Amino acid sequence: LLVSATAVHFPEVCSAVSCQVPLIDMERYHLLLAGISWAAEYGTIEDSDKMKAAIEAYNPFRQVRKDGKYPAIFFQTSTYDDRVHPGHARRMYARMREQGHEVLYAESFKGGHTANLTPEERAEDVALTWTFFAEKLGLKI
Repeated sequence: LLVSATAVHFPEVCSAVSCQVPLIDMERYHLLLAGISWAAEYGTIEDSDKMKAAIEAYNPFRQVRKDGKYPAIFFQTSTYDDRVHPGHARRMYARMREQGHEVLYAESFKGGHTANLTPEERAEDVALTWTFFAEKLGLKI
């Protein structure tokens, strides 16, 4: 949530962003998987009109705009994440891509919030992330 909200609301502070297994759509998070367990921490749009207005104001999914200038974003998620539904990353990637923003997407077909990767798969995942940063930030690796 912090990464996607920062990229959308304060894009000038980032040149590139890695947004991994992200919680993004704060209007619907409590309807997906374990999301309801965070309602006491984040609140929901159903709590009150005041809470709905606050959530709508910062919700990265609703605030991204076609005319916005955002950093390059690499969304990474896991198909079988049982904590944060992969739909958050899928939908944000699709929305930003449709709007013409520079986005990349990778989805692990392994289970769990950390994708249950082997050491070799974890190394490949880290290499993808760092290669993305190197390319976007003009670093020599």
